[in-house]
Amino acid sequence: MVYAIVRAGGRQEKVSVGDLVTLDRVPVVAGGTIELPALLLVDGEKVTSAASDLAKVKVTAEVVENLRGPKIVIQKYKNKTGYKKRQGFRSALTKVKVTSIA
Repeated sequence: MVYAIVRAGGRQEKVSVGDLVTLDRVPVVAGGTIELPALLLVDGEKVTSAASDLAKVKVTAEVVENLRGPKIVIQKYKNKTGYKKRQGFRSALTKVKVTSIA
């Protein structure tokens, strides 16, 4: 089994070919391709973690869609002062499908 640990939007994701992964928004339209930097590559029993070897590894992914995450409600309240504040937030996300690890 071949899989890689890649850096994606400030986080690390474990991906293999055919996986659908949700990342922070990438400025690429749907149908475009992106390349994700590999941090670790596992090919059966062989584990590659040296930076010089990982520079040759390419993990490519196809952008499936740009979407927004679930709404998070932020509420602030201070007792006995009448202070209330309510705010909402939806993160911008991109869903990608890993096409190759080479």
